[in-house]
Amino acid sequence: MDKKVVLITGGSRGIGKAIALTLGKSDYHVIINYRSREDEAVKVLEEIIAGGGSGSIYQSDISNYNETEKMMTDIIKEYGGIDVLVNNAGITKDQLMLRMSEEDFSSVIDINLKGAFNCVKHVTRSMFKKRSGCIINISSVIGLVGNAGQVNYAASKAGIIGMTKALAKEYAARNIRVNAIAPGFIDTEMTDVLSEEIKEDILDKIPLHTLGRPEDIANMVNFLASDQAKYITGQVIAVDGGMTM
Repeated sequence: MDKKVVLITGGSRGIGKAIALTLGKSDYHVIINYRSREDEAVKVLEEIIAGGGSGSIYQSDISNYNETEKMMTDIIKEYGGIDVLVNNAGITKDQLMLRMSEEDFSSVIDINLKGAFNCVKHVTRSMFKKRSGCIINISSVIGLVGNAGQVNYAASKAGIIGMTKALAKEYAARNIRVNAIAPGFIDTEMTDVLSEEIKEDILDKIPLHTLGRPEDIANMVNFLASDQAKYITGQVIAVDGGMTM
């Protein structure tokens, strides 16, 4: 393809949707991975095309090693490779440790952390062969500072940070850059369910005293994927209104 190909996991809503729409305007062919919300993925694709971009959708459960391998194989065969991988898919199953079930812990780790591993594992050979590529992992400020009731989520997002740094060292010799973004509290479906009291408490901890927008994360992804960031690898960039400074 004339355009660079970007695969965004969990690209049908929230931050993933914003990333897909932003990169769709930046002359990428955007592949939107989704697990179950096909109608939402189609709507995002239609919006990209309406804006003059190009893209496609692909259903796959990234927590499943074999499903992820098939997705990567199919995409690489059709488009000749993946230039940018954005590991964005994630879930939360919040609960205090005393009440957290093994299933609550395992499912979050399987999607948030093992899912990123599966995607990187199956795109690596293609990127190595081309001696180029960019991997952007969406972590969280919770992976930096922790949070009560989110042991599973914090562990998964801290794991993403460790994975990012290790991969950056492994892949630099092949001209493949690996970075992570740690969003703070972003105005999405996940924050919509919070009470006004909890939101105000969160805002008191943010120096800029406002929630971020999904587009704030998308703009950072767009930058890190571009040649403007060609000398940046192994970094964890917090986009959090100053919350973790």
